[in-house]
Amino acid sequence: MKVIDFYYIDLKYIRDLSKVDDNVMSISPQRGKQKRPFVGVIVLLNGRRYCIPLTSPKFKFKTMKSQVDLLKIFDESKKDDNGAPKLIGVLNINNMIPVDEPFISKVDLTIHDNDRSNIKVHKQLMQKQLRWCRAHVDTIENRANKVYDMVVNHPDKNCKLVRRSSKFIKLEIIADKLEKKKYNMQINT
Repeated sequence: MKVIDFYYIDLKYIRDLSKVDDNVMSISPQRGKQKRPFVGVIVLLNGRRYCIPLTSPKFKFKTMKSQVDLLKIFDESKKDDNGAPKLIGVLNINNMIPVDEPFISKVDLTIHDNDRSNIKVHKQLMQKQLRWCRAHVDTIENRANKVYDMVVNHPDKNCKLVRRSSKFIKLEIIADKLEKKKYNMQINT
């Protein structure tokens, strides 16, 4: 059985990737997002780990039609004003990035007695999101593989998707360089 978890991605790593690809989700101080962690699920694509970013449900996602590169996360136990399951998160498959061990750390969703109430509420929400992701792991992996294939192997047939997606091959090259650099730094210290 496949187990999926949420992971934080090293912020410096994200900044380095965003320098070569505007589609890497911003954590820029200029946009007021420097304290926002980059959180996502890790899937395996062509022998590489990719992180699919998790984002909060914005109004635009509620009205947006389902797309191959966007997976909506629902809480079936709660209903919105129209009686539909409540949207509680989104996986932006088009913005997935290559990542490896030195740049990831598992998100601890354990609720501790000393957690502030807003932290407890946030962890409870993330626990619901994670349960949904675990129940839909095959869908997540299939969609990720499909988006990767469409962008990398068939870009001429998927121009709109290519424009809004990360530059996967370019990011893989940068990721390899960053990992090698980090590895060399660890050996030399």
